[in-house]
Formats: sequence, C-alpha cells, structure tokens
Amino acid sequence: MNWSALDFTIIGPAMLAGLLVTATHVPLGQRVLERGIIFLDLAVAQIAGLGIIAAYSFEWEPGGWQVQLIAMTAAVLGVLVLNITEKYWSEIQEALIGALFVLASSGSILLLATNPHGGEQLKELLVGQILWVSYEQIFPVLILYAVILGLWYSYSNRASSIHFYLLFALTITASVQLVGVYLVFASLIFPALAIRKIKKYGIGYGYLIGGLGYLTGLVFAAILDMPAGAMIVYSLAIMALIIGWILTTRSIK
Repeated sequence: MNWSALDFTIIGPAMLAGLLVTATHVPLGQRVLERGIIFLDLAVAQIAGLGIIAAYSFEWEPGGWQVQLIAMTAAVLGVLVLNITEKYWSEIQEALIGALFVLASSGSILLLATNPHGGEQLKELLVGQILWVSYEQIFPVLILYAVILGLWYSYSNRASSIHFYLLFALTITASVQLVGVYLVFASLIFPALAIRKIKKYGIGYGYLIGGLGYLTGLVFAAILDMPAGAMIVYSLAIMALIIGWILTTRSIK
C-alpha cells in the first residue's frame, strides 16, 4: 500500500464531487425505487452521454456551454419521451426504459466508431474521471444542485411526474460529467436499497452510506493505485450492505 499517494489536492475535489452527487442522488434514488423504474438513471445518463459525445464530435471544448446545452437538451428530450410512455404505456415502462438505454448506448458507439480515441472517451463516460475533477468544474454544479434540492424538498410531495423527470434529467446530466455513468447508478440505487424500509432518519443513513462509500473508495483507489470510479462503486455497495444489515438487525424503522 502506497500511503504517500493520499494527496488531498487530488482527493479533496473528488470527495467534494462525491458528496455533491450523494446530496442529490439519495433522495432521487428513493423516488426511483418507489416508482419501480430502477434503470431510469442508466437510460437518462446514457442519453446525456450521447449528447456529450455528439457535442465532442464538433470539437467543442469539454465542459463548454455548447456541450452542456446539447447534453441537457438530449436528457430533457429523453425524459419527455419517458413521461409520455409512462402516461400511455405504464405497464411496459421498464422495458421501454431499457430499450432507450440500449439505443443511446449503441448511438454512442456509432458516433465514436471513426474516432481514434473513441474507446477512451467511452470508458471515461462510463467509469468517469473523478480524480481529475477540479473546483472550477464543481462550482457551477454546486449552484445547480442547490437549486434542484431546494425545489425537491419544497415541492417533491406535490410535484407531478413531468417535474420529477425534468429535475432528474438536469441532475443526471451534471453528475455524468463529474463521476460517470456507473457511479451515477451506484449513487442512486445502493443507498436507496439499504434504506428502503427505514422511515426515521432514512435520508440521513443514505447520506452516510454515500459519504463513506466515496471516502473509502477514493482512499483505497489511491493507496492501491486502482481506478477510482470502479473502486468507489464497490465501496458504495459494501457500505450499503453493512449499514443496511445493521439497520435491519437493529430493527430501526
């Protein structure tokens, strides 16, 4: 183990990004689980990723306003389609979400087929590059998440389906560019699964799982010289299992 690899100038921004993602994804993940649309986040994340890849094909600056606009437009269009399908074909909504995910994934591969760096870009989209996140990237996401959380906690109980989908699309679009598709899914679903039966302080336990998952994942990725995104996914899963088991065995409701 290389303890000297624990460089706070690198881990600090990555940990802050993880905490920000956790702040929005735990409550959204609870709602996704309640609605039974588990793979919604994967589909929307992949659609946003398709928009990002399409924007990169124009050689626009990564993180530039043009990339953000196309990514968010793609995600919003995707959730508008899903809102319509939920209204008219709710019985097959999960299958339609899966179909949309496959179409967006295949579209990304087709767009990258002639790009000599396509494989690396696709890997970055899926696994993310959380260790390379900067405070400059985090600041606008912090503002966006603050607005989204304010709206969520003010109106979530009486928000319509379309409002949920739109807030979800904006959140996922920002998150994918910070941490990648896999971590977006893990941050949404693992804490939500662990606290699904916990009513008192459930959101707090979800935040604890997310925070500890990102922290331990980043630390072990650094000292073991392993990919941070994949390590955090496993750390989130382990924390969800441990804390979920503790909550269940102690019958905390």
